[in-house]
Amino acid sequence: MTDTPLNIPMEKIPQHVAMIMDGNGRWALQRGLPRLAGHKAGTENLRRVIRATVEFGVKYLTIYAFSTENWGRPPEEVQGLMFILQDVIDRELDELNKQGVQLRHIGRLERLDPKIQKKVLHAIELTKHNDRMILNVAFNYGGRDEIVNAVQHIISDGIPAEDVTDELINQYLYTAGVPDPDLIIRTSGELRVSNFLIWQAAYSEWYITPTYWPDFDKDEYRRALEAFANRDRRYGKVSSGELQESNA
Repeated sequence: MTDTPLNIPMEKIPQHVAMIMDGNGRWALQRGLPRLAGHKAGTENLRRVIRATVEFGVKYLTIYAFSTENWGRPPEEVQGLMFILQDVIDRELDELNKQGVQLRHIGRLERLDPKIQKKVLHAIELTKHNDRMILNVAFNYGGRDEIVNAVQHIISDGIPAEDVTDELINQYLYTAGVPDPDLIIRTSGELRVSNFLIWQAAYSEWYITPTYWPDFDKDEYRRALEAFANRDRRYGKVSSGELQESNA
């Protein structure tokens, strides 16, 4: 891995990057290894990606670690993923705290083993005052489930239908207080949303790479950010160039 500098102006760096960390299983199968070995390799790579995120000046990073649909995987794989989550917290928490990373969880924590819940809540509490970077870990997360959860709480709070707005729904999402992702990166080349941040990603830019997650390195990350910097974000409108041509 080279250490080529990020060659884009600061104002072009996305404030919030989200990542679908895909391809761990296929990475392992290519090497004749069990799928869980791919997840372990992906976890090791996450440490490097978080460090690069801090170096690049990205303020928010959201990672898709375990979806609500992932419970349907083989039991031994699910159990292995749960063990990896605990192991990551045990091994990485102190270093993340030193780096000024604030950890947050998005998703339904209550389905996880009480021991895991306790570790996650401890990590959140320990790092809650850090502000160099905010890391959202989407674990037991689903985009549709998030919206259903938000609607249920809006109803239970007795809010009239006419008072429901985009801004109100944002306040009831797991990501409340966090800006929508500017850039979503998906590894392994798959062209699917996979129930990830489906409300928040309405106007996100996407970067798809065929690279499997364990091999997604700092150079590939840099290329994704540089590609984003060259995008013309329109938010459903026309670009300034098209507007000038239409007025000519």
